[in-house]
Amino acid sequence: QVNLVESGGGLVQPGGSLTLACKTSGFTLEDTAMGWFRQAPGKEREGVACLARIESGRYYRDSVKGRFIISRDNTNKTLYLQMNNLKPEDTGVYYCTTDGARGYCTVVLGSPKFDYKYYGQGTQVTVSS
Repeated sequence: QVNLVESGGGLVQPGGSLTLACKTSGFTLEDTAMGWFRQAPGKEREGVACLARIESGRYYRDSVKGRFIISRDNTNKTLYLQMNNLKPEDTGVYYCTTDGARGYCTVVLGSPKFDYKYYGQGTQVTVSS
């Protein structure tokens, strides 16, 4: 059974940094594509970053390129999202997601796209002065 638990959110000032973590179980992390999406109040979900089975397969939406880094620790079965130079528009609930089987990422119009088959409870990120 796939289980995903996010942590690491919080309140940060513009220009600050946060690192989100997603503890996984129920599938083999190193063989499976995983990603992060976010949802702000009153807005649709949007894909933020995706990491494919092959480590070189990293994809980001344009607005976070150069600021966010997605990575994973296979030993600890954890996915990370390092977020630097945060902006107020990065505010939202962040979720990690996977379909539990596919090893590649889907990218549509430059942004990661997910089917949201499995995701956790989310972690709130608020960027405000």
